[in-house]
Amino acid sequence: MKTSRREFLKKSAFAIAGTALLSKTACAGRHDTITAVQLYCVRNEMREDPLGSLQQLADMGYTHVEHANYVDHRFYGWTASEFRRVLDDLGLKMPSGHTVLRPGHWDEASGDFTDEWKRLVDDAAYMGQEYVISPSMSREAYSTYDNLMRFMEVFNKSGELCQEQGMRFGYHNHTFEFTETLNGETVFDLMMINTDADKVVMQLDIGNMYNTGEQPKDVILRYPGRYDNIHVKDMIERPDGGYESCVLGEGLVGVREVIDFARDQGTELFIIEQESYQGRTPMERMEENLAIMQSWGY
Repeated sequence: MKTSRREFLKKSAFAIAGTALLSKTACAGRHDTITAVQLYCVRNEMREDPLGSLQQLADMGYTHVEHANYVDHRFYGWTASEFRRVLDDLGLKMPSGHTVLRPGHWDEASGDFTDEWKRLVDDAAYMGQEYVISPSMSREAYSTYDNLMRFMEVFNKSGELCQEQGMRFGYHNHTFEFTETLNGETVFDLMMINTDADKVVMQLDIGNMYNTGEQPKDVILRYPGRYDNIHVKDMIERPDGGYESCVLGEGLVGVREVIDFARDQGTELFIIEQESYQGRTPMERMEENLAIMQSWGY
């Protein structure tokens, strides 16, 4: 990648980040928050008609989205410049995005990230993102304690790379991080202890961690200041004994109490996620979820 393009992106990203910081500072003490929707909630719709789907979400009143599709340097088939124009035209912003950081994105021989990961970070900065979030982790990365420690160093290095462009790197949990242990510690605790707080945030998914024995409020207090971006998800029990996501406030998580607590601890970005729909359409559920969040003051 040409240096001139990277320098342009870096300067642009710092300008965006600086504006965001001034805005947050001006609102300090008021606990202003942003509500967004994770586009994975409407994944089939985004695959079949991405422009029409984004238009529907904007018409509902959403102002912020989080992507879940970056393939071959394109967001939902659009280049970064094309996708930014689409979002701008719809009045949408994208403060966060999901792209898996794999062990193969770090080249041990050169001591640097691959061009593929650098390009993703460049494109995220161009889109005005504040967060680059890895939404999962391969089994290889945490198959042994040593493997996890090496990969957490890659997390820190990715945090440094994102910092260069005014962003933060983060990770989105599922369930295994709270149930799998290495050397007597949960994977989650090892991740939090071995990543730098100023470089790596945890995008806590309060639904995914349900039924792990951990309580969201306890986890937030255990690692304060690490959760300025969380996933808002509720869960119900299925007839087979498993769990699936549902409309906010209708499940078992106690969502409103958790997000109110998270807001008081400094969380600013709340991203709605629902992957199962109990007989309604995904778009219908997204409209319901936004109305519920608004009724709660978000």
